Amino acid sequence: MDGSGWLPLVPVALLAGSYLLAAVRDPRGWDCRRTAAWLGGSALLAVAVGPLAQLPDDPRGHMAQHLLLGMLAPLGLVLGAPVTLLLRVAPPPVRRVVGRLLRARLLHLIAHPVAAALLSTGGLTLVLLTPLYAAAERNSVLHHALHLHYVAAGYLFAWTLAGPDPAPRRPGQAVRVGALLGAAAGHAVLAKYLYANAGTLPPGLTDRDPAAFQSAAQLMYYGGDLAELLLAVALFATWYNRPARPHPPHPPTHPPTRPPRLIKKFASPGNGSVTRTS
Repeated sequence: MDGSGWLPLVPVALLAGSYLLAAVRDPRGWDCRRTAAWLGGSALLAVAVGPLAQLPDDPRGHMAQHLLLGMLAPLGLVLGAPVTLLLRVAPPPVRRVVGRLLRARLLHLIAHPVAAALLSTGGLTLVLLTPLYAAAERNSVLHHALHLHYVAAGYLFAWTLAGPDPAPRRPGQAVRVGALLGAAAGHAVLAKYLYANAGTLPPGLTDRDPAAFQSAAQLMYYGGDLAELLLAVALFATWYNRPARPHPPHPPTHPPTRPPRLIKKFASPGNGSVTRTS
């Protein structure tokens, strides 16, 4: 790996180091499982932008990068709950800024599971079915920008579905499961379409190896299934471990009985009649 090949590893190292520093400073003690998840996601990012980036130009290597950057690494980063950690250790001005960002209208829009699925799976579809893939092969800035999009879109999708961090107006379980199933179906259909049209897709390439693109499509299909299965496990684990809501007090099944009336008899001194009072 030459000197320039180390540059993408610098932001990954900064992410891991900053998180560790914040975890140590947490006065209440940070969960080591969260730290392990964050470091695991950081390690996957390092593999994607380090060793895999140094391989010869091969669509299989590019697809492996997509799986790590857009699906597997973001899940580990999300399970690390970095926003919660930041809110614990940051000074009040920083916490107020984070709170305003979480309430921003734009974030409310893109943080919906359906919108996040479109950004993630739809973005990959746009790359593979248009000349954008070929353009990124010739332009390093565009190439790194696409990698950044994969990470951001994958993180957003995992966060809206199963993130332990606070999310704006997170919908119910049925909507999140539906978004995951829709994204998984779209990912699988795209992989099969790429496999069936490996001789012409992605468009704009001057030198292509159809067999290599078919192998990349297979990696996309089976690797995507694994990543989506892990995300589903995280989603249902979040639902299972959610805090129980207190039940409202039950109304009494029978109305309260009226206390018995006190009856006093007074004999009339004149005629012997009885007067009742309560």
